[in-house]
Amino acid sequence: MFPEDEWGVKLVVGAWRNGANNGSNGVFTPDDPGNFARRQQPMLRHLRHLLALLLLLVASRTVRAQERFTISGYITDSASGEALIGASVFVQEISKGVPANVYGFYSITLDPGTYTLQVRYLGYRDIVRRVDLRSDTKLNFDMVDAATVIREAEVVGRKGKGNTESTDMGRVDVDVQKLRTLPAVFGEVDVLKVVQLIPGVKTNGEGNSGLYVRGGGPDQNLILLDDATVYNASHLFGFFSVFNADAVKNLELYKGGMPAQYGGRVSSVLDITMKEGNDQGFHGQGGIGLISSRLTLEGPLVKDRSSFIVSGRRTYIDVLTKPFLKEGSGFAGSGYYFYDLNAKANYRVSDKDRLYLSGYFGRDVFDFKGPDPGDPTFRIPWGNATVSARWNHVFGPKLFMNATATYSDYDFAFQGGQDGFNFSLISGIRDFGLKVDLAQYASVRHNLKYGGQYINHLYTPSTVVVESGDVAFNIDEPSKLRAHEGALYVQDEFEATDRLLVNAGLRLTTFAHVGSYTEYLVNDQGLTTGTREYAAGDRIASYTALEPRLSARWKLDKSSSIKASFNRGQQYVHLASFSSVALPTDVWIPSGANVKPLIGTQYAAGYFRDFADRMFETSVEVYYKDMYNLIEYAEGVQPQDNGNANYDANLVFGDGYSYGAELFVKKRTGRLNGWVGYTWSKTMRIFPDINGGEEFPSRWDRRHDLSVVVGYDLSKRWQFGAVFVYATGQAVTLPVNRYWIEGQLVSEYTERNGYRMAPYHRLDLSATLNNRDTKEVKDPTTGEVKEVPRKWHSSWTFAVYNAYNRMNPYFIYFDSEGVPSQGNFQVVAKQVSLFSILPSITWNFRF
Repeated sequence: MFPEDEWGVKLVVGAWRNGANNGSNGVFTPDDPGNFARRQQPMLRHLRHLLALLLLLVASRTVRAQERFTISGYITDSASGEALIGASVFVQEISKGVPANVYGFYSITLDPGTYTLQVRYLGYRDIVRRVDLRSDTKLNFDMVDAATVIREAEVVGRKGKGNTESTDMGRVDVDVQKLRTLPAVFGEVDVLKVVQLIPGVKTNGEGNSGLYVRGGGPDQNLILLDDATVYNASHLFGFFSVFNADAVKNLELYKGGMPAQYGGRVSSVLDITMKEGNDQGFHGQGGIGLISSRLTLEGPLVKDRSSFIVSGRRTYIDVLTKPFLKEGSGFAGSGYYFYDLNAKANYRVSDKDRLYLSGYFGRDVFDFKGPDPGDPTFRIPWGNATVSARWNHVFGPKLFMNATATYSDYDFAFQGGQDGFNFSLISGIRDFGLKVDLAQYASVRHNLKYGGQYINHLYTPSTVVVESGDVAFNIDEPSKLRAHEGALYVQDEFEATDRLLVNAGLRLTTFAHVGSYTEYLVNDQGLTTGTREYAAGDRIASYTALEPRLSARWKLDKSSSIKASFNRGQQYVHLASFSSVALPTDVWIPSGANVKPLIGTQYAAGYFRDFADRMFETSVEVYYKDMYNLIEYAEGVQPQDNGNANYDANLVFGDGYSYGAELFVKKRTGRLNGWVGYTWSKTMRIFPDINGGEEFPSRWDRRHDLSVVVGYDLSKRWQFGAVFVYATGQAVTLPVNRYWIEGQLVSEYTERNGYRMAPYHRLDLSATLNNRDTKEVKDPTTGEVKEVPRKWHSSWTFAVYNAYNRMNPYFIYFDSEGVPSQGNFQVVAKQVSLFSILPSITWNFRF
């Protein structure tokens, strides 16, 4: 149909060949602006032809399928109107089914005939409906909560029969509404800490909400809240996550086999969906704890058509402790608090159109003011803001579209001063994005997804401002960094045979770092000799890449299968971390002329099996991951170093790899439920400018990682939970010898990350007492005593964090003891532990 040089197949070959020629692992690096523009012309032709082929493919399938009909609609909770993500519509006559998408929409195409549909969702009563299919049919299902009929409490799992049936590799669903069975710190379950209990996902120590997935760093995880990117997901220096569980409906984690619809990160995707709000009646819930409280309100704006939800949370330990801090004490002027606010509204315009608007705003503030006039003062605020506007449109029973506009902002600031001298350090990133996703439900055996995305990035690297009185020191003018990122993707899941299911995808990504920008020219001595100016829109560096995605499932029998996946991704944004600073001073920076895109390639395979009618789910997965173009700050660099000069001046570059095995055993249902997860892994880095070029362990290398999670429902009123975790100690660099040389104390260090701190382990316990759901009411006429439901429901949560008071190492520092002249001088290593045993009590309520 097209000449050979216009085929998309040749585009793939050309892309790989061009990338290989410049040594950039499959990255286009155009030579000059004119040449770049000329190269884009054939690229645009390729894209047009690719879209034309997709349209022809869709049209041909439509023609072939004219004799078939489609059943489609929405699946919702009858009490709240919330979409039931992943609810399945199963056709008994053909023993096949389809899941509902994140908006509750489903579509299934069948030959004309009479069918029995069974609608299923864990914790809800099944719906069975007979359908005589003679034309396209629209069927909406309102499901009823079956909590009073059955006792099921699956917190972490895969929707439907996903453990053995789907192609999903390394994918886990978390039902946030069932997290009450897990231990809660200060009465509040943290959704990110639940994710850290899954094999392959690790934490980097005490009080850390960061995710370290299969050897990747925290910047390699794409965290989405209603499709908007969240760049910093923690409060209280990592002890709490920014996600209020009362406002979250569902959470999906992909740690391998990433679908083509996701991109921009190479390790994992954490896709979080907020509640939509109850469109049937006004309700609320919340909790009052020792250091924080929360409140969520939801209800209809227009019944059956529109709803809202607003959820807020704030700590008040700064208010409670202030009266008890004595004047003149070292903590008298210090304070810390965080708060966050979630809001969402939706409106059903018609049966084909729905609108959603959601937002998040959160902030941490830590400040200190000394008791005396001349004492130093400082203030450290940081936080996120996101906004998502979405439009769902159903073009027909087989084609569903979601268009999204997003805004994301993260900023950090350090503001300090003493005696008229003021110092501030700021950094951040701001995104504006557009995204269109289309889902084509061709048949019960075949689903096609395709779409595109554009993001406008604005980066603020570490910017220093210094003032003394009315004088501002002339540190180089701070420079904003601007970039454009775009992507097109296509993904096809098809059932080749009854045993073989394949999901194949391809993602085309582009990135351009553009002006306006001032580049500082530096000589060999590190001195600035001049500048090079880039006008607005001038290209500084640009990259293009193809990212193939492939996963497959081979069904061995009704209860077991084997799966495999291959994933290649490219990441254009990096997080540069100052390992010597224990504050959120990490800086987001773009790829550029010197900073190449981070490239990750992952291979994974696994065996999956269900037991006892799916009461137990088990899996064993192995993986290997290569990472290229990793970045670190050079050894000894501090945030303020190099003033406001080139953002990449103090960076060094290297590669890494990780491999491991993951074991997962879960009991899904019954009064006693939970899971056991174990990971064995190895994560290494190779940087020519670090550790003499020798290979060294990553900061988040953990050889062994174990988690045991147990929930037990003793009765309708009492639930108990327990979590035990164990992990190999963190790899750190420490001095091993100290010498006196010419009156100076000189330290000899281990190799990079050559020392292991003590293993980390901890036990958390919780008990929840629910007040009675009913109350006795005496009929004034008959005198009969009846039990009626309460309008208010409440519970008490008693929790113990670190039940056996394990002193886990947070960091190690060195102190000197004795006097050198007396011959008893010695340097002693001392361990700092962050949290001892922490009991808590919280009153939770809902109405």
